[in-house]
Amino acid sequence: MSREKLKFVGVLVILVILGLAFVLFESVLTHQESGIVGVEKFSSEHEFRDYLKESAKSSNLGHYGMGDGTTKAMATAEQTGAHIKSERGLGEETAEPERVSKTNVQVLGIDEPDIVKTNGKEIYFSPSSRKYRTYRRHYENKRKTKVVNAFPPNNLKNLAEINSTGKLLLYENILVVLSGDKVYGYDVSSPENPDKKWEIKLNSSFVSARLYDDKIYLITKNQINQHTSYPIIPLTCKGNPVHVKYNKIYHPVKKIPVDILYHTFLINQSSGETEDSISFLGTSSDSVVYMSNNAVYITYSYNGDFVKLVCNFINDECKDLVPSYLIEDINKLRDYDISDQAKMTELQTILEQYMSSLSRDESVKLENELSNRGGHYLKEHIRELEKTGIAKINLDLEFEASGEIPGKPLNQFSLDEFENNLRVATTVGVRGESTNDLYVLDENLNIIGEIKDYGLQEKIYSVRFLGDKGYIVTFKQIDPFFVVDLSNPTNPEIKGELKIPGYSSYLHPLEKDKILGIGKEGSKVKISLFDVSSPENPEEVSKYRVQEYWSDILNTHHAFLLDKEHEIFFLPGSKGGYVFSYKNYEIKLEKAITDISARRGIYLDDYLYIVGDNKIVVLDENTWERVNELEF
Repeated sequence: MSREKLKFVGVLVILVILGLAFVLFESVLTHQESGIVGVEKFSSEHEFRDYLKESAKSSNLGHYGMGDGTTKAMATAEQTGAHIKSERGLGEETAEPERVSKTNVQVLGIDEPDIVKTNGKEIYFSPSSRKYRTYRRHYENKRKTKVVNAFPPNNLKNLAEINSTGKLLLYENILVVLSGDKVYGYDVSSPENPDKKWEIKLNSSFVSARLYDDKIYLITKNQINQHTSYPIIPLTCKGNPVHVKYNKIYHPVKKIPVDILYHTFLINQSSGETEDSISFLGTSSDSVVYMSNNAVYITYSYNGDFVKLVCNFINDECKDLVPSYLIEDINKLRDYDISDQAKMTELQTILEQYMSSLSRDESVKLENELSNRGGHYLKEHIRELEKTGIAKINLDLEFEASGEIPGKPLNQFSLDEFENNLRVATTVGVRGESTNDLYVLDENLNIIGEIKDYGLQEKIYSVRFLGDKGYIVTFKQIDPFFVVDLSNPTNPEIKGELKIPGYSSYLHPLEKDKILGIGKEGSKVKISLFDVSSPENPEEVSKYRVQEYWSDILNTHHAFLLDKEHEIFFLPGSKGGYVFSYKNYEIKLEKAITDISARRGIYLDDYLYIVGDNKIVVLDENTWERVNELEF
């Protein structure tokens, strides 16, 4: 075959695959069989390996797609600390503060790992290991977790250092350090002498963790295939290997090309003992973990049945373009008991043979027809291409339900449980062909309500659910801010929409009808205050463009601090830290601190502690004057 003929064959193959060249092939595809209708447990190693062998028949073409208050399951403005008004004067500090901020988390009462924790007396800080520079000095931080005496602020001093660093959890006198492939538990009842009480070695990759009372819910994953050796040992706890039992592994009933074994462990924070565990098979896409007061939800995304979709396209749209014998050959191919990669290769062979019989004029005509029809077909069937599986595990580590929805969630805030229903916002497709959906699922993860096709040609940048309302930001060139009414879970509705420049990548409720958005407009960090008291007509009542290109809040919600008592919030930036007021619903810069590599803010009574890689600076929230600082 000539070089030009081969070129047309290649074009045809790509175009036949639903005209996806211009939409999907900038990123490669992960191919999966659609339709998870339930889960089962394995009964033996033989059944386990047979399942993995069958799932391997589906090809692995890589990923495509986009890119971890409710009444009881929503972080509200009050979540960031105990807002107890102090009656004392400035100089009348007691040994312990009455107001202590907590890590900004999604669900009230469920803690999340972060680089800073405080009990009101000490600050525990795991700084960055990177080199950094302020305009005055150059620093190179050592990889040690700092233990700092914090209150009262005039007694600010270094107490001790812990050699391990990472994300932290703190409950009573136990500090947990999630450090790479290990998890440590330190007794800090004597903060000057932290004592390592237990150690867990991860023989798997860390996914996420939550702390509920004194129990740690640790989620990890192992890559897996039919040749994976047994036993599978994802953890070594206090030197003792923790084995995965086959009768504790769940899998989708339908065969999908799984390549990841997810584990959820229940760990006693005080002792470091693994009290229970459960595992299930999924895919290697980026997982989203959301935990409510009732369950842990873990998602994994994958594509629908790609070969089947191609065959349907040819049957539905191309009967007048290609001969009937060609369609018959392709339909037979769909049912072959071979891998999807082999099916794609065979499909290409069939098409090449057909193309070799065409003239160049016929090839060009066919190319144009397939391109146009494929594009239309894609828009109608785009939800068949990308799926998200959801596993629901209750807090006793029992598998409760499995579900599936089109599209892919952005992060943990894309999921929210309210009155036993799960709400999930997803983006479907990529680039110019993207759209967005919202699904309401019942306690068995069956879809009972949905909204489709909002923010066309855009993708979701932030989501926040607040009781029976939802707030969603999509973005391409402008920032549509959507207000969603979820009071009827079987018939959710978009009530209002506001289009403004830029986007918000984090949304935080200040009050029931006031939502703060932090994102970017152009190259600068932007803060927006939305009034949603009239859901049909949301307004941006105030905004502020910070002369910063980045804030850690754009990367993690843990970097956000709200002090409702003083009506302020803290924002770290690359140049330092910023304190903003929202009094009278007007965003105003109260204080900027520039000689610190700011990472987090916390408050103890009426003192704001700005914690940076190089130092801690303490501000009096009544005057915004510095009262003390401590260099590391």
